[in-house]
Amino acid sequence: MADAADSISVAEHLSRILADLTPQPPRPVPLADALGLVLAEDVAARVAVPGFDNSAMDGYAVHLADVAAASAQHPVVLQVVADLPAGSPDDPDLAPGQAARIMTGAAMPDAADCVVPVELTDAGLTSVTIRSAPAQRRNVRLVGSDVQVGDIALTAGRVLTSRDIAAAAAVGHSELPVHPRLRVAVISTGSELVTAGGSLARGQIHDSNSWLLAAAVAELGADPVRIATVPDDEDRLRAAFEQVAGTVDAIVTSGGVSVGAYDVVKALLSPLPTMCFGPVRMQPGKPQGFGRWLDGTPVFTLPGNPVSVFVSFETFVAPALRLLQGRTALSRPVLEGIADQGWRSPAGRAHFMPVVAVRAADGRLRVRPAARGGSGSHLVASLAGANAIAIVPEDVTEVQAGDQVAVSVVTEPHVTEPAPAD
Repeated sequence: MADAADSISVAEHLSRILADLTPQPPRPVPLADALGLVLAEDVAARVAVPGFDNSAMDGYAVHLADVAAASAQHPVVLQVVADLPAGSPDDPDLAPGQAARIMTGAAMPDAADCVVPVELTDAGLTSVTIRSAPAQRRNVRLVGSDVQVGDIALTAGRVLTSRDIAAAAAVGHSELPVHPRLRVAVISTGSELVTAGGSLARGQIHDSNSWLLAAAVAELGADPVRIATVPDDEDRLRAAFEQVAGTVDAIVTSGGVSVGAYDVVKALLSPLPTMCFGPVRMQPGKPQGFGRWLDGTPVFTLPGNPVSVFVSFETFVAPALRLLQGRTALSRPVLEGIADQGWRSPAGRAHFMPVVAVRAADGRLRVRPAARGGSGSHLVASLAGANAIAIVPEDVTEVQAGDQVAVSVVTEPHVTEPAPAD
């Protein structure tokens, strides 16, 4: 693909990315490795749950006919002939007038048809006094009352939770067909970058982009492969790509994609016919690129300023990774918010403003810019306070206090308490 001669919209760039990708082919993985992955196929129950009639209470398995007239004034006394803990294979034959002490989860004797809770007895071991009559099949979990053999226990497309893993185990599965966990390489470029915590010389800054991207990848349930910062050297960058090529499912770079003299990412990748660079009508994050490395690995090239990286990842990379994971919901829901204060927006570009979103006591979402400097792409320290992104259309140049704005919520906002009455 040649470089775009004209700028494209955010929607066009995202569509171009998503059209080029397909979910990772599914494969079976053990239950221990399935948490957080996307189920690729429906899972049917191999066994019924429960697999046998069992007691729902600690108590006594009895014939209903023996205890139907039991009351506090006229208790019934039965002979205890068996003791059934959970897991017992025993199936005692209860004659009239006999009972079996039974624990929760133990298989019901075929000869019994109800369970008297221990609280309604004297808890006897050789004989038991029963002071109340249960209904037939009362306190009994019937075979297949949860799931029958062949029922669909889990549907394809769900992101597997701890409850799903438990359900799969309960219906007889030791592994599940899933889209495998992604490995995503993160490469931060720039000769000005110094490892976080290192000493800074004039003109140098600490690398935060690789940490931001690696953490964002991990938050999506993928495994980040963070590469040490790469200077503005084409050979060094090529070596970094060759190091991860074939071992990861995607590569994300930050920096070096604009029109500067040292934009090494664009210099290395623009000759590839599979890569496309071009300005996207957005602020921050105008310089974007997408395509594939020599071995076909998808490559996302993001700008170098930290706020641009945050916005670009949320807008383009996260939806693409969700698609590769097999998810159906690719982007975060966009909600309606109310601006608590106004800000200017650039003409002709969609404006992505990191904001603090708070759920008011009346249920409405209220937002304000996370930084006093607005959406300046260098304002990395203020990102910690942002839990959402306000999205202003290309044709809007000013948001005023009280205006409605579209909001992509990254972290669920807390609820403010109403002001106390005077």
